[in-house]
Amino acid sequence: MERPLAGQRALVTGGGSGIGLASAAALLADGASITLMGRTKEKLDAAAAELRSAAPEGAEVSTFPGDVTSEDDVNAAVAAAAGPEGVLHICVAAAGDGTVGPMAVMPTAEWDRVLGVSLTGVFFTIRAAASTMMRSGTRGSIVAISSLAGSTTHRWMGPYCVAKAGVDMMVRVCADEMGVAGIRVNAVAPGIIETDLVAMVTPESEVGQSYLRESPISRFGQVSDVAPVVRFLAGPESGHITGTVVPVDGGHHLRGGPDYGEFARMLYGEAVDGRLDPPADPS
Repeated sequence: MERPLAGQRALVTGGGSGIGLASAAALLADGASITLMGRTKEKLDAAAAELRSAAPEGAEVSTFPGDVTSEDDVNAAVAAAAGPEGVLHICVAAAGDGTVGPMAVMPTAEWDRVLGVSLTGVFFTIRAAASTMMRSGTRGSIVAISSLAGSTTHRWMGPYCVAKAGVDMMVRVCADEMGVAGIRVNAVAPGIIETDLVAMVTPESEVGQSYLRESPISRFGQVSDVAPVVRFLAGPESGHITGTVVPVDGGHHLRGGPDYGEFARMLYGEAVDGRLDPPADPS
């Protein structure tokens, strides 16, 4: 059986579960050797065992526990994925995190945490992968996992929206700059996908219903909807595509964003409705 990615090496951040793991499985099935990066060793080990059970001959699966908010961890993960030859063909930047709350009272620590993982971590990943590809002369492919939130407001998810909008622009700028080295940079922008990260959102919840009302294809997505698009953008079939952000959201981007007020009110009360107590009288 012909495997178009045979002999290629790939790094997948956020590879322990969800979209990252599904993307890794799609790359592995077509012959690529995979390095999974994530924060939790136990989760990575379980994911790697799952992948190895279905790995084709010649394709290897390894893990690298680390945090994408650490430059050193990301650089080391890329080096591990590239192996002793220093060659990396594919990088999928799937690590991300979010929060819920009104921007008017958003704690700075939450802002920093979300942007650290979902924007700066993607920058660290793209930078390290691209520089490795440039040094080896590999005409590689980098795929970031963005979100519907990068182009459509998600009420009460401001830091996540800002981070993903930044990812979209980063992809375009990097594609423009890195094309001279033959490196392609693209992104996939999922809508609501059933993963551990959004397990609290069910189709029956108020938030879930707000997604479904705004989606022409009115169902929650699955990781199996996203992974084939990542695989396409990573592989030779998309060799003349760069700087794109591909929506995988059931058409949700055609309408309005979801409303996370159900969860925001649990955490921030009347601040969600624009009412804050006046400051205490110092006298």
